[in-house]
Amino acid sequence: MRRAGRTTALLVVLGAVLAVLGQGTAQAAGYRYWSFWEGAGSGWAYATQGPSLVRPDDGAVQGFRFSVSADSQDAAKPRRSPDFEKICAGTPAKGGTKRVGLVIDPGTAADAPDGETPPAPRTACAQVPQDASSADALASVAKPLRYGSDALLCAISDYPASGCGEQVSGNGDGDVSGTATATASVSASAGDEDGGSGGGGPSAGVLVGVGAVLLLGIAAVAQARRRRG
Repeated sequence: MRRAGRTTALLVVLGAVLAVLGQGTAQAAGYRYWSFWEGAGSGWAYATQGPSLVRPDDGAVQGFRFSVSADSQDAAKPRRSPDFEKICAGTPAKGGTKRVGLVIDPGTAADAPDGETPPAPRTACAQVPQDASSADALASVAKPLRYGSDALLCAISDYPASGCGEQVSGNGDGDVSGTATATASVSASAGDEDGGSGGGGPSAGVLVGVGAVLLLGIAAVAQARRRRG
């Protein structure tokens, strides 16, 4: 009987811990925004600076992808390869300028704001002055652009029509749970990629809750043992 009582108490504690962890996962949120990428061989690397700060070389390829993600670790990459020769095949070199290949991927319907349909992904070859930034190259082929606070890129070619870095609930239904911008989550695009807590693990509040539940469970088991002693 004593062993059965201990087992029951431990199962209660375990169930409470799983419930707290499950609550933390359900509350996880992402942000809807345009992420910025740089071509790296045949793939993509998340940019460590914003497009207004990057000065790409002639022959570089830059990518922009609209999606919902929590941080740079799970951000969706552009769905077309950074193939400069293909993108800029019809744009001959010109003295005093540079050519920058651009991949613009508005994402999927699942990532689109309510009532909007993402346009098809496209590529463009921007021929711009040699000192032009990635933002300048994008503006030369995809106007109008819309920026928010902290130079966050909100829209390319008027997509999306409104909003900027909205926080989206983590329950999978796409509901907006707040109006906070994505500045904190996409700080890597502004050159602030210092790790932080943007991963998918439990938050500090969840861990504190788990600790409290464990302490209560231990106390309950100890009390049950004293009563049976």
